[in-house]
Amino acid sequence: MKVILLQDVKSLGKEGEIVNVSDGYARNYVIPKKLGVEANDKNKNDLKLKKQREAKEAAERLADAQKLAKDLEKVTVVVTMKAGEGGRVFGSVSAKEIAQEAKKQYNLDLDKKKIQLSDPIKSFGNFEIPIRLHPQVTAKFMLKVTQA
Repeated sequence: MKVILLQDVKSLGKEGEIVNVSDGYARNYVIPKKLGVEANDKNKNDLKLKKQREAKEAAERLADAQKLAKDLEKVTVVVTMKAGEGGRVFGSVSAKEIAQEAKKQYNLDLDKKKIQLSDPIKSFGNFEIPIRLHPQVTAKFMLKVTQA
């Protein structure tokens, strides 16, 4: 019996795949536990429509990320910090602080986890900060650290 998997099953396959299993295994385990449904014409069409919708949504997310990346290239986020000894930043500028300042200054919701700092910023000046908006889109924006 052919079955469309509704979720990943370790021994069978991934969600959305059409797999061939024995009739008893399908009737007694896969279908009752809602791990899959019988692969008839209606269910195959539903699967096809679901895949089309997911592809369209993924394309929209990619387009949104590319648009945000273009907008971010024009942005300069300014962070003011106290000066410590020798004109160095007292503490460091973290991704969390950068995300908060971007929200305050430009109303941009940036995920602090996606801001890619190789190491915390511990000096004043201008820095180019990369941010991963989408698996295929990495944008860069300017960060200006000034003395309070």
